[in-house]
Amino acid sequence: MGELYQKMEQDLAIKNLARGTREKYLRCCCGFVRYYMRSPREMGLGEIKEYLGQVVREGASPEKLKMYVAGLKFLYGVTLDREVVAKKIPWPKVPKKKPDILSLSEVERLLNAAMSSSEIPAIVAVTAYSAGLRVSEACRLQPEDIDSERNLIHVRLGKGNKDRYVMLSERLLEILRAYYRRVRPGNRPGGWLFPGGKPGNPITPEGVRIALKAASKKAKLRKKALPHTLRHSFATHLLEGGADIRVIQALLGHSSIRTAAHYTQVSERFIGSVKSPLDKLRISARR
Repeated sequence: MGELYQKMEQDLAIKNLARGTREKYLRCCCGFVRYYMRSPREMGLGEIKEYLGQVVREGASPEKLKMYVAGLKFLYGVTLDREVVAKKIPWPKVPKKKPDILSLSEVERLLNAAMSSSEIPAIVAVTAYSAGLRVSEACRLQPEDIDSERNLIHVRLGKGNKDRYVMLSERLLEILRAYYRRVRPGNRPGGWLFPGGKPGNPITPEGVRIALKAASKKAKLRKKALPHTLRHSFATHLLEGGADIRVIQALLGHSSIRTAAHYTQVSERFIGSVKSPLDKLRISARR
């Protein structure tokens, strides 16, 4: 895409979208350009629909297709200033699936299996679960973000570039102190709490995903155990423990309580604890 790539990259940065989202949008649009080997300026809705059809034929999931649509809408609506074309690109219907929720014992098995194999990715996963962090937020923590005096973790520039505070678990603090004494991450370039393979960079979310996948196999879990699974499980476990949904909303960093409700509505134990009005009626069963 050349010059157009740089312009779109700048537009994405100005919009202040998350780094991962910017990279995915650019990657999708580069695939569009490679498919036709022509500039997007020379193409329109017909070429876009044909390309998206090819993405579907190649087996893309509805979620992946939605990312392609979002990237192309941004390219045409913002970077190329062709809003008429962008508005006509149809959004795919994405099925709403209930996420897998790990029980407390399954989380314990998963994290113990991870800790026995790869220390830094495992402690990132433990940190993420302990406070419901996104894996990207946990990866980018720095030592000074751990406030042991107030029992808080300072999450800097989370989704939407918003700061927030979450609880600091006593057990997590013990684990982090032992880890810090062994690894001394503060002495490494970049000053990240969880340094990555490249000097000066933090561990990547992908590194944590790979470690959790291996740990899930080792723990013989039948459910998917992705970093976001831990976040869903954290919210559900809080709800089952009686936490107020507004507290869960603040911990997860959601601006809308509806988004927080999406995490908490999956608690089957919570649903099972609700009494049916039938229980108040005197109805005899036939014998």
